[in-house]
Amino acid sequence: MMKSDSPIVSVVITTYNREKILGRAIESVLRQSYSNMELIIIDNGSTDRTRAVVQSYINNCNFKINYIYQNDKGHYIPNLNNGINIAKGKYIAILDDDDFWCDKNKIEKQVDFLEKNIDYVLVGGGAIKIDQEGKEIVRYLLPEKDIDIRKKILISNPFVHIAVLFRKDAWEKVGGYDENLDWGLWLRMGKVGKFYNMQEFFVVYTGHLPGNPGFIEKKYGRLKWLRLNIKLKKKYKNDYPSYKRAILFCQMRYLYSFLPFRRELWPLLFRVRRLFFSRTVFK
Repeated sequence: MMKSDSPIVSVVITTYNREKILGRAIESVLRQSYSNMELIIIDNGSTDRTRAVVQSYINNCNFKINYIYQNDKGHYIPNLNNGINIAKGKYIAILDDDDFWCDKNKIEKQVDFLEKNIDYVLVGGGAIKIDQEGKEIVRYLLPEKDIDIRKKILISNPFVHIAVLFRKDAWEKVGGYDENLDWGLWLRMGKVGKFYNMQEFFVVYTGHLPGNPGFIEKKYGRLKWLRLNIKLKKKYKNDYPSYKRAILFCQMRYLYSFLPFRRELWPLLFRVRRLFFSRTVFK
């Protein structure tokens, strides 16, 4: 890939002490068929060899990489916003350090869609969930069309954060990320433009390894997460349908979080989720 002074796409990765697996995420960006990109890596205060890992890519690949070290690992959302603020791209893609893109044409397909559909602010795709040993747990696609996404967006997040590409100007218009991270951002973006989910698998994710500062439920604790979730649904209940079903699903997730064997129930949880996302397709 060639470096570009005026990238169309900015990819933002936030990381913390991931020297052993960060390279996997970076390489999935470097393998993309779309070349007019920059990569911004926000280091949330790593104390391992993360800096050296990133520097090796800066030294040995012909790709624009901007590494920013911030000694405040507890400020994931502000750091993510900072990364996007300095991004030069028209479009923004997010990737977590313990996940990776599995389709080398992901960005190319999404840029093509947004360039041809100017009334859309965001395009997502499907995901494959794996455990920490790399074994596949489940793969799923989410509602495709804008009308179907809006019917479900209050019930559960209709996008995989690391699978989306969105317009930076729309992100700016709605004020960026807040305490609700991606879900709250989508709800605000939906008021200024349309949504779409490609029916293809774009990402592989672990559901966050221990220590990832972006894991909202662990960061806030179960009860605070529940209150935050209900507050979010109430705020947008006049903008999107299915408010009562959304509250019910939220309470079910809260109760599920107390189960000692919940990891073994992941496939079952996804099938329950399917009842609420009637257009979700499982492979």
